[in-house]
Amino acid sequence: MEILGIDIGGSGIKGATVDLKKGKLTANRVRIATPQPSKPEAVARTVAKVVARFSWEGPIGCTFPAVVKKGVVYTAANVDSEWIGTNGRKLLQAETGCRVELLNDADAAGIAEMNFGAGKGRKGTVLVLTFGTGIGSALFVDRRLMPNTELGHLDILYGPQGGIEAEHYASDLVRKRERLSWGEWAGRVDYLLGVLEALFSPDLFILGGGVSKKHSKYLPLLKTKTEVVPAQFLNDAGIVGAALAAKRLAR
Repeated sequence: MEILGIDIGGSGIKGATVDLKKGKLTANRVRIATPQPSKPEAVARTVAKVVARFSWEGPIGCTFPAVVKKGVVYTAANVDSEWIGTNGRKLLQAETGCRVELLNDADAAGIAEMNFGAGKGRKGTVLVLTFGTGIGSALFVDRRLMPNTELGHLDILYGPQGGIEAEHYASDLVRKRERLSWGEWAGRVDYLLGVLEALFSPDLFILGGGVSKKHSKYLPLLKTKTEVVPAQFLNDAGIVGAALAAKRLAR
């Protein structure tokens, strides 16, 4: 069975058909730049263009960089604020003519990892973290997703101006912007993992995002007590996870 997965990001909207039994793309990805400003109607039209490139008429799984509950968007960290309160599922269904499953982008990446990647077969408490422009999170307890954790926005430090969010301290963007060495950045990631250990006592950390392909440069430097492994899915994680999340629509 195949389902079209679409990953909406702040800079690009990517999509491809996914084999649900193998967790692999069955076609080359299509990427279209996210419209700026990224207002709901403009983004929905761009998603429809991706759908049209595949001549797709079946169900769609779609990620979004925000808290999403029953299709409604509740936050807007890296997209236009007009998304807050918008029923994204209904908007995308109206624009594409397809049934849509809309979910948080990091949750989708986590679903991919737990089904076909580094978390396959793992039980207990597993925390998937994605490091990129920000930090995404997906929390699983005995393989059950606890949606919309958004731990990248957790205040982990406090300075003169108030709380400092995790993603403003340890994201991959911060590493590049502040020209941190791998050792310096690993120290920051270690601090974040220590905070999350105290909160959740996880059995496994899975570190993903684009930086995971360079895991040999920083994973050996981490000192956290919890087992830490690199994610196996890179840029395809959101697409695969979104398609898997939409599987119920095909029943």
